[in-house]
Amino acid sequence: MNILVVSQYYYPESVRITDLCESLVERGHTVSVVTGIPNYPEGRFFLGYSWSKKRNEQIKGVIVHRLTILPRGKNFLCLSMNYISFVISGWFYSLKAHNRPDVVFNYEISPITQCLVGIWFGKKHKIPVISYILDLWPESFQEVTGNTSKIIERMLGRLVNSIYTQSDVVLTSSQSFIQSIAARGIQSEKITFWPQYAEDFYFSNDSVESNVLVRDGRVLITFAGNIGVAQGLDILIPVARKLKGQNQSVCFVLIGDGRDKNRLESLVESEGLQDYFMFITKQPPQMIPSYLASSDAGLLILKKSDIFSMTIPAKLQTYLACGIPIIGSVDGEAQRIIKQANAGLVADAENIDQLVAAISTFYALSPNARQTMGESARKYAMEHYNKKVLLDNFDTLLQSLAKD
Repeated sequence: MNILVVSQYYYPESVRITDLCESLVERGHTVSVVTGIPNYPEGRFFLGYSWSKKRNEQIKGVIVHRLTILPRGKNFLCLSMNYISFVISGWFYSLKAHNRPDVVFNYEISPITQCLVGIWFGKKHKIPVISYILDLWPESFQEVTGNTSKIIERMLGRLVNSIYTQSDVVLTSSQSFIQSIAARGIQSEKITFWPQYAEDFYFSNDSVESNVLVRDGRVLITFAGNIGVAQGLDILIPVARKLKGQNQSVCFVLIGDGRDKNRLESLVESEGLQDYFMFITKQPPQMIPSYLASSDAGLLILKKSDIFSMTIPAKLQTYLACGIPIIGSVDGEAQRIIKQANAGLVADAENIDQLVAAISTFYALSPNARQTMGESARKYAMEHYNKKVLLDNFDTLLQSLAKD
């Protein structure tokens, strides 16, 4: 089939939609992507990309068209203009584009406004639209921004309802999303759970180095991903302070960039906790297995909120696939999965004492006990996030839409 994918983020930005598009091409589909000029999460255009450079590319068989957008910058105003510019450029694209795909696939990690581009395109050409919801709006927006305006809440609510209503299929990455979406009056029969999978290189042990981090006797607990407000990494400051008081030699390895990184680094320095933290700039996804293989555990943290308790962060599949024990400071779906997989130890979100206890318990575990956790993690990933099975299910969905 001929598939048009709408995603504000795409390679060289580190997002899972890239692997999905390339895998669909390998399966014989024609895939075009409408995306932005890469600038996530740094907030500035990547080297070699601009309003005049590399606007149209073909990457591993995927046709990539990059819309004119403003970079997301480092403040809320710039981020808002980034979201708005994508939608405006996408509206012009939907009017002028001559290609006529068989189906539109909206890949919705925040903001949900990007789905408008796919909705407009599908409506113009009378073709079905699939919207894949990985962030639940307007709840995510309210949580991250702290917005309390009822007017904005109502406006976003109507926008979200319109996107769901005009989508022929709504896929969700979390079981918990289904009830929230259905509560908006969306027909339950068009809502389907379709979890994210981890790319193949996370499962492979071949060519994975296990010495990229210096093993100096400390227990290395690694977080890999965007360092933003939603992650709630502030909790690590009091946790590290307590661990230091207990003479437990632990180091939090934070790999990535984001809007909250500089502030977190300043907090670590002001508290004199440098020995308990290691900051590493964003790495290519293919390098993450090596960093995790050099670590003792993967760290999964989210702020405490109803919306985040329903969310499954993509890094959870990464940790599971890499076969590493997980220490989680999370509620809801993510905590349930870690427990169900017997893949690690968990604390409730933002509970400092519980997280200290979990880390202390892990600290005392034998190498064999930690290895068993890692093996259970990988087994769970292979059973529940199998790429081939999930892609087969997606192909079946495409075929059903083609028949309709």
